Amino acid sequence: MNNLLKDDFYEYVNGDWMKTAVIPADKPATGGFQDLVDGIDKLLQTEFKDMLADESKIPQGKMKDVIAYYELAKDYKTRDELGAEPIQPLLSRIRGLKDYEDLNQQLTNWVLEGLPLPFSLNVDQDMKNTQQNVLFAYPADTILPDKTYYAKEHPQGAKLLEVFAAMTIAVLEKMGHNQKEAQEITEDALAFDRLIVPHVRSSEENADYSKNYNPRSFTEFCAYAPVLDLKELVENLIKTTPETIIVTEPDYFDALNTLLTEENFSLLQNWLYIQTALGYTNLLSEELRQLGGTYSRQLSGAPSAMPQEKAAFYLANGRFSQVVGRFYGTKYFGEKAKQDVEHMVHTMIGIYQDRLEKNDWLSKETSAKAITKLNKLGVQVGYPETIPAFYEKFDTTPKNAGGTLVENSRKFSRIVREDNFSRYGKSADRNEWEMSAATVNAYYHPFKNIIVFPAAILQAPFYSLEQSTSANYGGIGAVIAHEISHAFDNNGAKFDEYGNMNNWWTDTDLAHFETLSAQMIAEFDGIAFAGGTVNGTLTVSENIADAGGVSCALAAAKKEADVAFEDFFVNWAKIWRTKAREQYQQLLLAIDVHAPAKLRANIQLQNVPEFFETYGIKEGDGMYKAPEKRVHIW
Repeated sequence: MNNLLKDDFYEYVNGDWMKTAVIPADKPATGGFQDLVDGIDKLLQTEFKDMLADESKIPQGKMKDVIAYYELAKDYKTRDELGAEPIQPLLSRIRGLKDYEDLNQQLTNWVLEGLPLPFSLNVDQDMKNTQQNVLFAYPADTILPDKTYYAKEHPQGAKLLEVFAAMTIAVLEKMGHNQKEAQEITEDALAFDRLIVPHVRSSEENADYSKNYNPRSFTEFCAYAPVLDLKELVENLIKTTPETIIVTEPDYFDALNTLLTEENFSLLQNWLYIQTALGYTNLLSEELRQLGGTYSRQLSGAPSAMPQEKAAFYLANGRFSQVVGRFYGTKYFGEKAKQDVEHMVHTMIGIYQDRLEKNDWLSKETSAKAITKLNKLGVQVGYPETIPAFYEKFDTTPKNAGGTLVENSRKFSRIVREDNFSRYGKSADRNEWEMSAATVNAYYHPFKNIIVFPAAILQAPFYSLEQSTSANYGGIGAVIAHEISHAFDNNGAKFDEYGNMNNWWTDTDLAHFETLSAQMIAEFDGIAFAGGTVNGTLTVSENIADAGGVSCALAAAKKEADVAFEDFFVNWAKIWRTKAREQYQQLLLAIDVHAPAKLRANIQLQNVPEFFETYGIKEGDGMYKAPEKRVHIW
């Protein structure tokens, strides 16, 4: 049998593809997921162009506003003529701030306008009472993608800050500042960024999202920044006085008062200024669009900005994501595929229940609780019946009525923020999707205990009526079981059948689960990849879900009369095929909760006994792993 198969199964399946695959100039990677994204992008871009050329092709509803917005986005002639003029009023407001009291006078409107602050507020489900929506407070983002990048020994941190500074200076010069002013503004902003860094968590620390639940009394919250009228701000935003606010990173908020001093006001002001200037470049002239993406391209390694037409499509699709998603789902997702995938989901849930019942390390008490959670799991496939109501307010002012891209964007952003704050104190809607049906992905929502499979991922190689049943189980079947497994990974295991953070484990079972989780951490931790190493702690939840996904999907495939192990394993490796730029891979190693795609494919197969049996893999083969070193959780 092929030695490559036994030494590197991922390479065996994907090697020929890797040799010929070309990463688009505007992308950091290509592969299984990205290929589908590119296909859907091209399909929808053609739809958009056809609708723009012939309005009779625009379906009833909000797609007319999508196309009007798209027309504004692709009108680069007007965008070039306007330059930075559309955001000058915003920049002038920031330049005009004399002190914190000036900021207080416009604080509520400032937040609703989407102008930056050194913290943000958002309404979401209470993690301990998910039926109710509460207010969360988050720290500011750092300029570099993770606080670990600021360490002196980090190989990229200093260079990235240089690129960011040069880009910012160039953008500010195009917006009317002389070089000296632009440099001073940028230096101040970077100085404020450095003040933030010591107090925020790293991506690894944030991988355990239960740590984000830190209720504080409203009085305590307001005391975090005495120079700002947080009491009036919050009461104006949510139209009531809350008892508590959930603070995601208490260390940051404990330090906020030391950041917001009189001495630091000019640093903060210039930090606000560049955040705003850079945040709008993708809506302005072509020159500013290109300049404003310099830093992100340095991070990802992509040599070119997105082509104009594609960038315009992304702006419209991003702004109206669920409108476009519903259009895509209703037009391109068939009922036969929906029924077939739903059958696979319910088969997988049955497999999971059987495994929980026969599990040899869970007590009957914990097993019963786990099965209760499994039976309450919500399943959503294809596209939602309804989309969030705020989209009904998205009325695009078209070009012929004097509308501009920036004006419409600001209007829609405000509508979204007003909608979010209006949800405070109300019941959460379990059926509301948080992803467009045209997104090539799937998710488990721990607070709602639901799994969602958008129409876009339900195509080859993940799923096809033309593929064998086993190939489909190795593709979408494993993705389905992966999402179910998230209900029982190191994060999901902390939430009950209603999505509430609630320990439903016996002490003994929880201790054993944590031991198994530690084995999964060790299985990936420190593996050399793309000039860096894998962080097993950062990626543990996704690795647990992958392990559950493969083993449960394989068990489901074995129940089918036409089971073919090779089809299953080959398609599992195929869906992870990826060719990526090294800078992008290194970025993902630092911030992504997923392990590198190649390792996801190979290492999980090394935990599956049937893989060794199917291909006769023995000690000495690269894919071999001794039975006692294989990790089995679900």
